[in-house]
Amino acid sequence: MTSGSALASPWFVRPPSADASARLFCFPFSGSGAASAFGAWPAMAGDAEICPVQFPGRENRLAHPHYASYENLAEQLVEALTPLLDTPFAFFGHCAGALPAYESVLRLAAAGLPVPRHLYVSGQPAPHEAARDRMLTLGEDELRAELVTFLRGRGIDPRPDMIDMGMFVLLRDHAAAGAYRRAEPARIDCPITVLHWSEDTDVSLADLQGWRRYADSVEIHVVEGGHYDFMDAPAQLLAILADGR
Repeated sequence: MTSGSALASPWFVRPPSADASARLFCFPFSGSGAASAFGAWPAMAGDAEICPVQFPGRENRLAHPHYASYENLAEQLVEALTPLLDTPFAFFGHCAGALPAYESVLRLAAAGLPVPRHLYVSGQPAPHEAARDRMLTLGEDELRAELVTFLRGRGIDPRPDMIDMGMFVLLRDHAAAGAYRRAEPARIDCPITVLHWSEDTDVSLADLQGWRRYADSVEIHVVEGGHYDFMDAPAQLLAILADGR
């Protein structure tokens, strides 16, 4: 059994339980952190403990060097995950967070370590088509406007200091997303469930079909709501995560 001290890590907003029978590691979207993206989520999805992954360079890890690329992020994360691979686990990544989740699966396999029993990707085109992301065409002023709109949509007053801090994180994440390129699919040895949000105005159902080239088993589900409604942990989403793990 993994000791409690081994579970404490800056990569997680709360130490994963040593007694968990299964774990669901959750990857946030660009510009966000684990606490803000998954703060409204319950502790469990079915019998799996929800473990939000905290990337460096934001929230309580603001002083930690930014990961710079999804490949670097995956390499660093594999080391942090290794003590936690003694129980069944799955990955969930929303939007750009799906890309380092996928890259982490590849690196776990390359290192001869256990791979997830399931990879869930939400609102994100496949890695070889990631450059199509509308956000990657936006300049700094447009990104700032997107951030203001996002915060207001979540019922948050976009104070100037909050916007400045958000842009500090977002611009670095945006650069990493823009640099990410995978010319051809690299298949993984675990099922993939792709989630399309029915009211998503940026990512269509057709945009997600490329994931079918990444595993022997790929299912696509339509979930009711908009692109960021995953943050509210809707019952339909949690049921999919609980059933498929």
